[in-house]
Amino acid sequence: MTEATYGLEVTTTDLVLEARGLSRHFRIGGLRGHTLHAVDDLDMGIAEREIVALVGESGSGKSTVARLLAMVYRPTAGEILFRGRPVSSLRRRRQLLVYRGEVPMVFQDPFSSLNPAHTIGYALLRGLKLHRPDLDRRRREAEAERVLEVVGLVPPAAIMTKYPYELSGGQRQRVGFAQALSYRPKLILADEPVSMLDVSIRIGLLNVMARLREEEKVSILYITHDIASARYVSDRVLVMYAGHLVEQGPTDDVLHNPVHPYTRLLLSAVPDPRAEMAVTSADVGEPPRVIDPGEGCRFRWRCPLATDVCEKVTPRLRPAAPGHEAACHVTVPGPVPEISGAGR
Repeated sequence: MTEATYGLEVTTTDLVLEARGLSRHFRIGGLRGHTLHAVDDLDMGIAEREIVALVGESGSGKSTVARLLAMVYRPTAGEILFRGRPVSSLRRRRQLLVYRGEVPMVFQDPFSSLNPAHTIGYALLRGLKLHRPDLDRRRREAEAERVLEVVGLVPPAAIMTKYPYELSGGQRQRVGFAQALSYRPKLILADEPVSMLDVSIRIGLLNVMARLREEEKVSILYITHDIASARYVSDRVLVMYAGHLVEQGPTDDVLHNPVHPYTRLLLSAVPDPRAEMAVTSADVGEPPRVIDPGEGCRFRWRCPLATDVCEKVTPRLRPAAPGHEAACHVTVPGPVPEISGAGR
């Protein structure tokens, strides 16, 4: 079944968005320079009304993935499918506006994502005018008040008259979700939306995300380095390291039965108030190598299980359990590739 929206034809499928072999490289130092591999050969999909957490430490490529999916960056290789249709052919301004309205971003920094010279009402109404030209001003105002109320900013009429500096960081981030929601999105790309907020108010925003999925029927890609919040809100977890997807599966399976050594490292860093105080060994391995990385596992420099094959062959995602995959030569069942040459 297809539908036309401002010239953008789409096909309705179970997957709202899918990435196939997605890569993004950046040249460093001109023609004779080097290449930074921010994202390499990424396969992922997000279903309708699903919250997927993309987890990894700073520099793993998570935000680059968000910018690729939002069409801020063009991929070096691979394809993005939105409801079954490739988006690489979208060139006209109207087509890009439609796509970015259906796949909007909520940015990490609520302090800089709103113009301090304009009111909250101005920000919402301007976005509605661009992305939903079918609405007249009265209906735009009604929609702006509706989405503010949905994200818990009440009374909405009063909020619309305020300037960003008059709101707290949590309130500003809720405005970001209200902006995205006003475009009638199919998928919201939330890039570290709670990382700059106090711990005491993060849970409220995570509950907003869960409510949007249930009440507004929207999917969410939740990008975070906080694996504890991913456990709280997501249906599935994708673990990323140095531009590669290293593990993915249902949240409970991945976080209770982690397979990849990097996922285990992330989980070991989560504080456990019930555990006895003890001195634990720190992660003293080398930082990830993403500039001209070559073949091999990019986690091998920090991995206690690394073998000769990890240096020579890049691991691919393989089934570790039903619906659960990991990219590791050592911990995932199956034959280990044979190599020749000296060891690590």
